Amino acid sequence: MGKRKGLAVIWMLCISMVLCSGCRRERKGQEIESIRIGVTVYDQYDTFVSQLMESFKIYARKKTGETGIAINIDVYNASASQSTQNAQVEEMLENGCDVICVNLVDRTDPTTIIDMAENDNVPVIFFNRELVAEDLERWNQLYYVGAKAFESGIMEGEIAADAFKKDPAADKNGDGIFQYMILEGEAGHQDSIVRTEYSVSTITDNGIEVEKLGYAIANWNRAQAQTKTAQMLNEYGEKIELILANNDDMALGAIDALKAAEIDPQDWPVIVGIDGTDVGLEAVKNGEMAGTVYNDKEGQARGMLDLAYALATEGDTSVLNLEDGKYIRLPYQKILSEDVYRYLK
Repeated sequence: MGKRKGLAVIWMLCISMVLCSGCRRERKGQEIESIRIGVTVYDQYDTFVSQLMESFKIYARKKTGETGIAINIDVYNASASQSTQNAQVEEMLENGCDVICVNLVDRTDPTTIIDMAENDNVPVIFFNRELVAEDLERWNQLYYVGAKAFESGIMEGEIAADAFKKDPAADKNGDGIFQYMILEGEAGHQDSIVRTEYSVSTITDNGIEVEKLGYAIANWNRAQAQTKTAQMLNEYGEKIELILANNDDMALGAIDALKAAEIDPQDWPVIVGIDGTDVGLEAVKNGEMAGTVYNDKEGQARGMLDLAYALATEGDTSVLNLEDGKYIRLPYQKILSEDVYRYLK
């Protein structure tokens, strides 16, 4: 008899688990008073990502005021570890998050996150670091918010080409060739590869001959970029006429190295960045950078918040004009000294 009761209890537990599985977000017919959004970023100290998250929280507060629905946001820092990020997503799911937003550490390794989210029927919005397109097609509740990396490379190249054409002093040795060095983000990272490739090809497409003196991986990091630039300054010195950086933080690291070397600003190479962070914009305003390419962090934050809200409340996502039903992409914009005041806070 005891054995039968034990089997009955086990059977009822199994039924309960099946009924609950995949039903975490079932709210139809219920009045929604609050939603919970979980966010994990690859590195909270990345300047662009931290500013994007600041905007995200601001829009969440505004949305709460407009709708009366409380938006709770849990933010996790993966500290550049994919295994840590996977564990964070698992924790978010256990805590009952309605939507997960993921700034992937490794864009080629989203499988664990996708599988966990699909099993719990919780939508995932990847942002800023774009995963492989085939992975985004694995489930109909996967989305991406960001921009097209090649556009930023093209615009960076255009800024550099215009600087070379407009200012004869940019060609220090007068040989008609733009000698340059590259500060790249992560090795093998799509944005690093694409931004580098398109920036250089755009300069040559504008009829300017180039010569690469060197490149360095600086992992989007200002301090690393300063160290790598100092090394190349020791090797190439005044031969460097252009520094192309995959982001503003690395461009600023190059500036730090030039200042530490006590090189007269008039003798600096042309420096161009990407992202349009607050500190990057200040450098453009001060004439330390020739320009930067604005990566619309406010637009991405707003798009991600609106999409997360619609998914969490069973709202209509069609009004968001998703590209291919999955993408929200914001265009880049070139920023030169004459434009910078429109972007500074």
